[in-house]
Amino acid sequence: MKGSANRFPHVLLGEIYEQPQALRHTIDRGSEGQQLLSAELQPVTEALGGCRRVIIAASGSSRHAGLAGEIMIEDLSGVAVDVEYASEYSCRSSHTGSDTLVMVISQSGETGDAVTALREATRRGAITIGVTNVPNSTIAREAAACLLTRATPELAVPATKSFTTQLSLLHLLALRLAAVKERMDSVAIRSGLKALGAVPATLEASLARWDSAALEAAREFHQNSAFLFIGRGVHYAIAREGALKLKELSYAHAEGYPAGELLHGPNALVSESSVVVALATCDHADAGSVARYRKTRAVLEYVKRHGGKAIAITTEGDSEVAALTDRSFGVAAAPELLLPILEVVPLQLFAYHTAVLKGFDVDHPRNLVKAVLTS
Repeated sequence: MKGSANRFPHVLLGEIYEQPQALRHTIDRGSEGQQLLSAELQPVTEALGGCRRVIIAASGSSRHAGLAGEIMIEDLSGVAVDVEYASEYSCRSSHTGSDTLVMVISQSGETGDAVTALREATRRGAITIGVTNVPNSTIAREAAACLLTRATPELAVPATKSFTTQLSLLHLLALRLAAVKERMDSVAIRSGLKALGAVPATLEASLARWDSAALEAAREFHQNSAFLFIGRGVHYAIAREGALKLKELSYAHAEGYPAGELLHGPNALVSESSVVVALATCDHADAGSVARYRKTRAVLEYVKRHGGKAIAITTEGDSEVAALTDRSFGVAAAPELLLPILEVVPLQLFAYHTAVLKGFDVDHPRNLVKAVLTS
């Protein structure tokens, strides 16, 4: 988005608003001519056919994208996925074999732990795929194949548009593997591409409304001492990312948990001084999504009974969850595995406004750098 620095008070806010266009570029390039990442994955085409396992190595927000990608790939293609911390990958046996792909995700393509993981995977004989936003970066050059996000340079330190474009690429890869493994026919693949292609416009239509709601929520809760982000299935990754954004920007104590784990210890923190932030959307066409939604709603009922404060990301029109929370953000209905791309943006905006109200530098939070080059 040209001129965003002039339109917005902070670079970070401008980059949040650039996400629809960044997603369009990434999705359009990755599905050009109805082909799924065909040019990008050409060097590893043969390996895709024999792939029985994917290992994803990443750090920070990129690892959270990998956690969502794990669910996307497993659910659509049936290929087993393990997600490793990049800093841990080289320190343990991963049992890499000829049927394993190792995918390394790094916004900059220069993250020290990610580069080390990539080189170790190559040394072990694995076929490698890099996911990065920077052409000609180390990971882009050294991976056997490279998937480029089309987010344009991300100047603020916290990841926003790089994260959502990573999610879109991982979804495209999941569709490609589903086609290779014959888990989805051509009609289903086209339907999946159409649904993914609709996400940027949906996001664009919602940004201003979410921005206003996030400011109001931040005004209410920016002084609270602890935040517990919860989600189930693919939404757990977004709970982790929402918590990280709030920590990075506002220096609040925030943790992400699977929703069912709240009652196994973290519920001791539920009080008027803490806030539970729940990913409580639902794809009503997906029985599994409905079951997860009902369980998450039950957790919010528990929080309300015990006097806790709550914010929820809901499906538009969901009055039941809204009644259990102090604030809610409605996102448009979408397939279960695409909801994370929409859900994370209100959480980015909430973290942004919370930090601004506290008077912090949102573009360059303390102690953070864009790429951790040492490993």
